[in-house]
Amino acid sequence: MKDKNKLIRVFTGNEISAIHLKEELEEIGVSALIQNDFRSGLSAGFGGGISSAVDLFIQQSDQIMAQPIVNEFIESNKG
Repeated sequence: MKDKNKLIRVFTGNEISAIHLKEELEEIGVSALIQNDFRSGLSAGFGGGISSAVDLFIQQSDQIMAQPIVNEFIESNKG
């Protein structure tokens, strides 16, 4: 049962897209977390550039409900 609370990454992209997807998921009752590793990149010595990608995580137990929204979002934002 411990795995049901495990966070899984469902999206990696720019912060604006991640926020939009997070809002769509929350509309259907799926909590989401955006992680930006900008500070850890700086401290690790990666040149101090601006991080362009963030990760969006959900609980593994929400994956079945969230997957259609995530898939549709990714498909509609292909560029």
